[in-house]
Amino acid sequence: MVINQQIYHVKGLQYIIRSAETSDADELSHLRVQLDGETENLDREPGEGCMDESDFEKLIQRDTESKRNLFLVAVVHNKIGGFSRCEGNELKRFAHKVEFGVCVAKECWGYGIGKGLLQQSILWADSAGMKKMTLNVLETNKKAIDLYTKFGFEIEGVLKHDKVLSDGKYYNTVVMGRFNK
Repeated sequence: MVINQQIYHVKGLQYIIRSAETSDADELSHLRVQLDGETENLDREPGEGCMDESDFEKLIQRDTESKRNLFLVAVVHNKIGGFSRCEGNELKRFAHKVEFGVCVAKECWGYGIGKGLLQQSILWADSAGMKKMTLNVLETNKKAIDLYTKFGFEIEGVLKHDKVLSDGKYYNTVVMGRFNK
């Protein structure tokens, strides 16, 4: 699916949130590797599960054509500084919901980019008739949990000892959902 672009002004920074385009594929493949090395809040370690330009082109094309998927990018100073995806399901028993995920480059933290991507995703999901948005978040990512809660997400459960991080300790994953009634 494609949305109209939105311009944001936060703390003196202007950025645009828009639908991803196939021409973004190369930049996204490099950004994803960068993001994996900047935080342990994501699922991958640097170099794991890499997607090249062709992989991103296919993903963007599929998401653009699907009524159940949305791929957004945040453009800061003509560079992609973050992205998010909502992925739906064609199975009838799950067709009412989408799963949300977001990543923002460390240099862009603190400007509400994740919040903007979330807002646009919620607006799209609600207008597309999705009854539920789901997401998973690392238990230590309190800022994200607080943000999701402010936007109506509820904690639905906890996956215990779900991830092992660089300190060798196991951490829980918080499963959250937002219902559009």
